[in-house]
Amino acid sequence: MLEHLKKLSKIFRNRYFSVTLFFIGWITFFDQTSILYDIHLTQKEKQLKAQKNYYEKQTQVVTEQLKELQTNPANLEKFAREKYFMKKANEDVYVFVDKNNRLLDTVNTGTK
Repeated sequence: MLEHLKKLSKIFRNRYFSVTLFFIGWITFFDQTSILYDIHLTQKEKQLKAQKNYYEKQTQVVTEQLKELQTNPANLEKFAREKYFMKKANEDVYVFVDKNNRLLDTVNTGTK
């Protein structure tokens, strides 16, 4: 056991080994472009790319809805009734939601 400690102490006394060990520790933890910071940036980049894809898909959906609304007045009325709960003067609108306050369905009643 004592012999192993002597060998280890010789290795750590070697200045080249000590400097190399210090350099690796510095690069890993303390440098501005450390490995830990680089890993963090890579994860952030993946997250931002996923958000970008999500918003691009949402933009496409909304663009298609806009085209439908601009071309067909019946779609415009349907959109206003479903999204903004607009109603005619002689109608009642009932909104059904689940436990998480998500919209389930709407029912329009009334006479025309």
